[in-house]
Parts: sequence; structure tokens; C-alpha cells
Amino acid sequence: MVRTSGQLGLAGDGTVPAGTRAQADICFANIAAILAEAGMGAQDVCHVSAYVTDRSHMAGYMEARDAFLAGREVLPSSTLMIVSGFTRPEFTVEVEVWAAAP
Repeated sequence: MVRTSGQLGLAGDGTVPAGTRAQADICFANIAAILAEAGMGAQDVCHVSAYVTDRSHMAGYMEARDAFLAGREVLPSSTLMIVSGFTRPEFTVEVEVWAAAP
């Protein structure tokens, strides 16, 4: 079983891209790398928790989440909450997952 900490849309060069989809893509890329270290992948995710700072950011997050989970027959359980903010104002989304391998 693997549980990631919350991942933020911080690029490798330390920048935060504009747009929730771009930030969420980074979150899911980080999650994929964490899962790969444990010999797991998106197919092993059993729960996704996500936080956005406004309803307007939900669509970009959902696009990235759907791309990450594409190809699965059964989607994991999921929680999406709207929060007042993160440690830096430019962050619009944070994602964490639970994964379990057979």
C-alpha cells in the first residue's frame, strides 16, 4: 500500500505554471513517479483526494485526473474539496492518492 503526500504543481525548475490543468498534470506526474518507485501505477490507485482553490479550477483538475486514470474499467473513490488556499497563492490544486497492489 502506498499513500502519497499532497502534490502541488511545482515544476522541476521551481516555477508554478499558470492554469490548473498544467498544475494538475505536474501533480499526477509526481504521483506516477512515486507509484513507479513502489512498482505500481495508476491502475493501483484506490482513492484520490484533491483540493482546488475555486470552483473555476475544477474542470482543469478533472481533465488531468481523467487523463491519469484513462483506460481503467473501474474508477477509484474520489474526494474533491474547495479550500481557501495553499502555502503560495499561485497554487490552485493539490492531489494525493492511496494505492494498493495485489
